[in-house]
Amino acid sequence: MTSQAQRMQDILLRGEMLQAPGAPDVLTARLVEHAGFNAIYMTGFGATASTLGVPDIGLMTQTEMLTQARNMVRVTNIPIIADADAGYGGISNIERTVVEYANSGVAAIHLEDQVAPKRCGQMAGIRLLSVGESVKRLKCAVQVRGNHPLQIIGRTDALGVDGIDAAINRAKAYQDAGVDLAFVDGVKTIAQVEQIAARLDGRKVISVVEGNETTVLSVEQLRAMGFSVVLYAVTTLFAAAKTSLDVLQQLKQSGSTQADAQKMMGYTDFVKIVGIDKHQKLDETFGGD
Repeated sequence: MTSQAQRMQDILLRGEMLQAPGAPDVLTARLVEHAGFNAIYMTGFGATASTLGVPDIGLMTQTEMLTQARNMVRVTNIPIIADADAGYGGISNIERTVVEYANSGVAAIHLEDQVAPKRCGQMAGIRLLSVGESVKRLKCAVQVRGNHPLQIIGRTDALGVDGIDAAINRAKAYQDAGVDLAFVDGVKTIAQVEQIAARLDGRKVISVVEGNETTVLSVEQLRAMGFSVVLYAVTTLFAAAKTSLDVLQQLKQSGSTQADAQKMMGYTDFVKIVGIDKHQKLDETFGGD
């Protein structure tokens, strides 16, 4: 059986783009696959919100994130690109992070260059490791990965701290360290996307975040710019939160869900998403008399 990591490698080798909506939980991962996308992004921002109900400020542990990764892999067949934060500690933690994520079955991880406690790349107050230390950590990750097909993505959060030049220079240094893809996070404008596309060669990742002008860029445009992976980290999270809140407020006000029935999935469709057919067949074949 071909692994998720090998599937991702094959997609990249064919020159195709991975379009990966974020999944804050396992159910959403199923929905992303059901909708026909070729990859899933296991977002730390979403995982933190769905698991702890708090902002993405480095509160999720390695164990919690790995549990999320394993559960997503169990119920999906398309490549999962997982947020591995800053590696959860020192060099030995980097080693363990790579081994554990590889064993989880995800296709790729990204490691960022923030000082702990890390925070979402769209937030202010980010503090960075030195370029030299970041390079050493990524070289460690690449060496530990060895011949395993797990893709290592070097992410920099320097854009909002030191500007576009520093961010691109860091991304290039991470490429030189041997990562498979480079990722400048915190992008908010089309001009920034264009600069990264023009000045950063090789395979690269872009994250499109609702609320920024980059949402007008189509997949075709991003592919033409040379990006290999596009992440939609918070799209499903924000959509679910908005719809759920609207329905709840309407229910509170009117005392009925009738007016919002069109916004909700029906019971029959929902249980198909979560795999009821498989379990019904098992029961029919092996269940009691």
